[in-house]
Amino acid sequence: MKLFFKKLLYLITMLFIISLISFIAINAAPNSFFASGELNPNITPESIEQLKAIYGLDKPLYIQFFSWIYSIIQLDFGISFASGEMVKNEILSRIPVTLTINIISMVLIFIISLYFGIKSALNKNSFFDKFTGQLSLLSFSMPSFYLALLLVLIFAINFEILPIAGLHSVPNDGSLNYYLDYAWHLILPIFIIVFGGIGSLILYIRGLTLEILKSDYIFFARARGLSQKQILRYYILPNLYPPVITLLGLSLPGIIGGSVILETIFSIDGMGLLFYQSALSHDYPVIMGILIIGAFLTLIGNMIADLVLLKLNPNYEEK
Repeated sequence: MKLFFKKLLYLITMLFIISLISFIAINAAPNSFFASGELNPNITPESIEQLKAIYGLDKPLYIQFFSWIYSIIQLDFGISFASGEMVKNEILSRIPVTLTINIISMVLIFIISLYFGIKSALNKNSFFDKFTGQLSLLSFSMPSFYLALLLVLIFAINFEILPIAGLHSVPNDGSLNYYLDYAWHLILPIFIIVFGGIGSLILYIRGLTLEILKSDYIFFARARGLSQKQILRYYILPNLYPPVITLLGLSLPGIIGGSVILETIFSIDGMGLLFYQSALSHDYPVIMGILIIGAFLTLIGNMIADLVLLKLNPNYEEK
């Protein structure tokens, strides 16, 4: 319980700091929605000033900031400059897609990295170990956008095996065919996220497993006649989970941030694509709303990781 309240206080503090930095950075930008050509070119300066007054942009910056913070506490992220819709509604309609892709990717990264890392360590210097090392090197050396474009060219354009963009090709009638089509569209984006995320984690798990295998308790476990599966279950995995979950939690910002590139390339109607479109149109309320919600989801993910670690190891709170 002590850890929970400590993490909650940390979450609130970090959200405030991120809000402040985001607000300063956006207001320091050299251009704005009202000067970027997004409005009617025939609009008069007086009308622009009236619009600024409607959105509260005619007030001092510190008043704008605290008014914005007060609105966020009430779950009001303002109104989009570009669409005139509530920012909260625009973001909420995109969150499920982004969360689905990222949660599935995180689970697959965890499972695949654990399998390859442990098996590589148990078969040190074997062909599998060398193959895993090369795979890991390729994983963290290849930019995700390059891999995305390459796979689109191969599987979507040349062979026409996988869809090139979007989330569905059939109407949403709730049928099994619709959900299979939905899953089919997610194959490439999820593969790219997973491939980019497993490289460093596999090498980390391999190195950690090799250190565990050198431990005295592994020697005594083998002397007692325990099988490889028993040693893996009772000694290796319990010692791997805490650091691996911690590292996976730390990788959340990069994975969520990468959604901007992938969703833009694949035209996936998620938070990443909305952020990109809002940045192009200087739609600051939407940009700031996405930054705050993205930060909140990342911090919540880290908090969940800590609570999982506490469940696996009750002494974690003391540490």
